Amino acid sequence: MQAACRRLSPDRYSSAMRSHLTLTRRLCLALALSASMGMPVAQAADESPDAFIKRISTETLDLVKTDKSLRNGDPSRLLQLVDGKLMPHVNFRRMTALATGPAWRKATPEQQKRLQDEFKTLLVRTYSGALSQVSDQTVFVKPLKPGQDDKNLVVNTEVRGKGEPIQLDYRLEKTPGEGAGWLIYDLNVLGIWLIENYRTQFTKEISAGGIDGLINSLAERNKANAGATSARKG
Repeated sequence: MQAACRRLSPDRYSSAMRSHLTLTRRLCLALALSASMGMPVAQAADESPDAFIKRISTETLDLVKTDKSLRNGDPSRLLQLVDGKLMPHVNFRRMTALATGPAWRKATPEQQKRLQDEFKTLLVRTYSGALSQVSDQTVFVKPLKPGQDDKNLVVNTEVRGKGEPIQLDYRLEKTPGEGAGWLIYDLNVLGIWLIENYRTQFTKEISAGGIDGLINSLAERNKANAGATSARKG
């Protein structure tokens, strides 16, 4: 994350991070919408990864443009969507484990669950303020690179609108069994992978206070974010 920051000018870095916040929220909203509007399971099983990303990206933009509460970044509305619609389309356990690193395997089941819950809340609350930036953007999905592993497949896209195109890549895995589809477990915006970014932060917290220290730190940040949201509404 620090190396990526050094490669960007202050203005470019600020723009990159704003884009990161906005586009990650779009992912949440797109997946929530696809769960309620999407294709039947049998059809989704035959959907290519690039078609999957194109579909949910387009649905995201349409949803945000028509739902005022989402466009305004209402955390309660976003949390409702994530809880009810998002989780079936994201391997959030894998995402949390990768962000946590080797300490994940040493954590108890209870600690892992608490960590997932706090991490999900952090992401939702952190990314709930930039939806008002959505306006006339469209998503261009690039051709898939050949020879990729279905357990670690990257779909490259660009978000196009006013200004320069924004790089947005998705890391996917194919789900096993009947009705197999695709699960998202990482995002890359302008060269910054979500998991890599949080792993740097989580490693420092774990070194200082162990898994419980990380959980408590995330909980405190979530409380602070919730308080800030309440203060803005007041």
